[in-house]
Amino acid sequence: MPKISQKGQAMPESPIRKLVPFAEDAKKRGNKIYQLNIGQPDIKTPQVALDAVKNNNIEVLAYARSEGSEAYRKKLAAYYHKNNIHVSANDIIVTTGGSEALSFTLGAITDAGDEVIIPEPFYANYNGFSTANNTKVIPIVSSIDDGFALPAIEDFEKLITSKTRAILICNPGNPTGYLYSKEEIEKLKALVLKYDLFLIADEVYREFVYDGNTHNSVMSLDGLEQNAIMIDSVSKRYSMCGARIGCVVSKNKDFIKTILKFAQARLSSPTYALMASEAALETPQSYFDEVIVEYVARRDILISELNKIPNLKVSTPKGAFYCIVELPVADADDFAQWMLEKFEDNNETIMVAPASGFYSTPGSGKNQIRIAYVLNKESLIRSVELLKLALEQYNS
Repeated sequence: MPKISQKGQAMPESPIRKLVPFAEDAKKRGNKIYQLNIGQPDIKTPQVALDAVKNNNIEVLAYARSEGSEAYRKKLAAYYHKNNIHVSANDIIVTTGGSEALSFTLGAITDAGDEVIIPEPFYANYNGFSTANNTKVIPIVSSIDDGFALPAIEDFEKLITSKTRAILICNPGNPTGYLYSKEEIEKLKALVLKYDLFLIADEVYREFVYDGNTHNSVMSLDGLEQNAIMIDSVSKRYSMCGARIGCVVSKNKDFIKTILKFAQARLSSPTYALMASEAALETPQSYFDEVIVEYVARRDILISELNKIPNLKVSTPKGAFYCIVELPVADADDFAQWMLEKFEDNNETIMVAPASGFYSTPGSGKNQIRIAYVLNKESLIRSVELLKLALEQYNS
């Protein structure tokens, strides 16, 4: 029988999607499921983006440019300027989602066995992108006790070897909701300059920053022009997850030239999705203002309700729309599956993402889950009520 590659066998399952078969079975049994497991916003996509696709008169759906059209990249650069990120169209390569941007980046800067240091817990697919590129993830643990703040720079330094190529952060963070301060970003800047590494920042949640805090982009730092790489996407900003349009941004010309070769090899991103993404840049600021108000209200009610559950620990997110919750259970994977298979209250249950898949260190996060607060406030209140009931039953 033909053999599957070691790399293929090593590819991790998605902790966000692996419970889908159990959810489908629960639905077949007539249960309603509150889906807290996936960052799919229920916020409406800007009408201007939908209309761009709906009202076009294309007669031949042709290839787009591999790097994205110049018009789109120029508009993107103008959007970044408003956010104190001063880049040109030539510093941007458009990708098929932020996922492809990250995968291309690892392909461009690492050879087999090279290392990337990532604070954990981190977006689960970083494990998958690294495995696909034969890159080794070197995790550095952050703690729920300080809200998942940046670990001590001395701890980063201990992990740097001749194989280290980059430090990767998500800011604001998925799955933690943590927002790195200017001081923390400056510390990382000094470290990558000292060891001549890349600093990769996944900034797809840039718009989702709360409590009067400011987002600090790696692209806004003077002196980091050759080391900074920014990953971005339209998925969360405009509630356009299905468009699969992202980009890589860097002022390092050799890096951008290399990313373009990866982009050429896959030809181009989808034309209709590019059209919608370009139109989405016309979205008024009022859209984001309303979305932020809504997410802050959701966050506050979720955290307030969770804090009523005995022996549960949760850190308050400063950005994005996720939080990590530490449960009074030994195995959150088993508990999450049990809620779909064995638990219901008035034919309702919840689906969460076990947090162990957001760690690279074996055994870490076993008693944690990630909750995405992408449902309306009433649904969140009911979801936490179900979680409380489920914990009482499970632990008895």
